[in-house]
Amino acid sequence: MKKRKIVVFTGAGISAESGLQTFRGSDGLWEGFRIEDVATPEAWQRDPASVQRFYNLRRKACLAAQPNAAHLFLADLEQTEDVQIITQNIDDLHERAGSKKVIHLHGEITKSRSSIDPKLVYPITGEELQMESVCELGSPLRPHVVWFGEAVPMLEVAINLVRQADVFLVIGTSLQVYPAASLLDYINNDCALIFVDPNAAEYRTPAKTRIIAQTAVESVPFLKEILAK
Repeated sequence: MKKRKIVVFTGAGISAESGLQTFRGSDGLWEGFRIEDVATPEAWQRDPASVQRFYNLRRKACLAAQPNAAHLFLADLEQTEDVQIITQNIDDLHERAGSKKVIHLHGEITKSRSSIDPKLVYPITGEELQMESVCELGSPLRPHVVWFGEAVPMLEVAINLVRQADVFLVIGTSLQVYPAASLLDYINNDCALIFVDPNAAEYRTPAKTRIIAQTAVESVPFLKEILAK
């Protein structure tokens, strides 16, 4: 029996239940920092040490967090279905849960990359990336994340996957942040669409969307039932 192609699009909501702070609060702060000061190319040019400290703190939090029931459910789903995860998250909780096919639209906090050649990417050992760390070209290493104002290099890959989906499962994202939110525009007419988020009913979604207005972890029993049908 042919496996269904289930493409899962996850956001900060799925990692929030592992204790990681969501994208940003209503006050425009991100873990006590202004986004403009720590998550833009201009911030890196202006004060790289502050940017590095911020991502070192985030990396420490990500490494301390553990995959939750939703992460584990998606990994287990690979036993019976063809599952591809596209995530906006920069943590590695999907991988640590056991998921084999994960695309990170916004990069990976456990990796660094060259400041002058984005193709030069390196794993980070431990929690901290030091300011004196350089790539093979001698350029300072920066966090391997997509900052505001930068292109999303994996977007085209993600779009092609969404076009092939039999089921498009959205978990823990408001679908309000572009260009990632545009993935919804590429599902085919026969694709089943499931949207999991406590506030899902408040967002604009296609008429055929199956909405589960719960957190990622709360939704697991319902997802099992729905996907079994």
